[in-house]
Amino acid sequence: MKDAVLVVGGGGREHALAWALAGSPEVGRVYVVPGNAGTAWPAEEGRAGAERVPIAANALEELAAFARERRVALTVVGPEAPLAAGLADLFQDRGLAVFGPTRAAARIEASKAFAKALMQEAGVPTARWRVFERAEAALAYLEDTDPPWVVKASGLAAGKGVLVTDDYEEARAFVHGLLAGRFGEAGREVVIEEFLEGPELSVFALAAGERFALLPTARDYKRIYEGGHGPNTGGMGARSPVALAPGLLEEIGRRVVAPTLEALAARGTPYLGVLYAGLKLTPDGPKVLEFNARFGDPETQAVLPLFTSDLYAHLQEALAGRPDARPVTYAGHALTVVMASAGYPGSYTKGVPIAGLEEAARLPGVHVFHAGTEARGGRIVTAGGRVLALTGVADTPEQARQRAYAAVRRVRFEGAQYRRDIGTEVVG
Repeated sequence: MKDAVLVVGGGGREHALAWALAGSPEVGRVYVVPGNAGTAWPAEEGRAGAERVPIAANALEELAAFARERRVALTVVGPEAPLAAGLADLFQDRGLAVFGPTRAAARIEASKAFAKALMQEAGVPTARWRVFERAEAALAYLEDTDPPWVVKASGLAAGKGVLVTDDYEEARAFVHGLLAGRFGEAGREVVIEEFLEGPELSVFALAAGERFALLPTARDYKRIYEGGHGPNTGGMGARSPVALAPGLLEEIGRRVVAPTLEALAARGTPYLGVLYAGLKLTPDGPKVLEFNARFGDPETQAVLPLFTSDLYAHLQEALAGRPDARPVTYAGHALTVVMASAGYPGSYTKGVPIAGLEEAARLPGVHVFHAGTEARGGRIVTAGGRVLALTGVADTPEQARQRAYAAVRRVRFEGAQYRRDIGTEVVG
């Protein structure tokens, strides 16, 4: 009998995870909680069927009961919030297999202050930094340092708790907003760090204890507008893989991933899951901007369509403590463009009808991953800020880009916004 798999989350990343896991010959059913309008499909030759389950991603007890009732062989956690709330701890206590770090290990994302201290302890290269709990001290530090300033909420803020600015008044207002509760408890500690020059790189490691296997690299585009302008978002697009100098990825594994996993293990909080290092490739070498305790979004939508090896088999090997037991193989290039609702990353309207999805999905080399969508009255409508992730896969980066944007042109909904420079060398 084939295995049942549970994917926790409702975004484009979770759609991509469910799609990739359903392609394993060992998987017979995929459940996605709470999922979206794209995460339900019938079984077909070579791919398991998927089913949405109306359980919230933060309803930990309900999730554990469901996994036990349906005899789920493995639960894969997409978003960071359930991990920070202790989902993996609960599942482990109940004897349920889960791929994702414990609450203590997930602090590497849930607290930037914790992550910075861990990096300092482990000798991992990162920007100079300070942590503040009082506005007066933070503002005095800004006045004593040169712009541009990088100001971050220490806790989880859905990718929006970061400001990079040359404007002191903007930085001052952001500090006051964080400490006044703009992002709730996430902003009770403020991290101010040195601005790093250079292109960004996303590196993902399937990790178990001190062993790991690196996945294809990616680069995401965080700002809402072309040219890297406007406020930060959860991510407006990504490409994979990124061409690197010979030996650079191995250096990142040696200088960043390995010492971080060793430091977590030494603290008594060994890591199991995807460790995602967001880096800047500075003139002085790679330096860590932040760590995340899960698959990236939208990078996952670009990375997983390139896999030629079995994602489910890799996760099972990691669960057994040997993520490096078999090589991660992939081929080609992928580019993902996110289509977002009007007003995002601010307030936006839901329930806007979407047209052209089937037409886009029929294009060669195209994957349509749903994010903020719902099925209503026989139609697919918008239900979030980031609505869709359209991925083109091809033999070359330019062909992948052409395919992704060809798909974007087929999809229509009122107020749709997307960046037209995904895949270029622009930073941001």
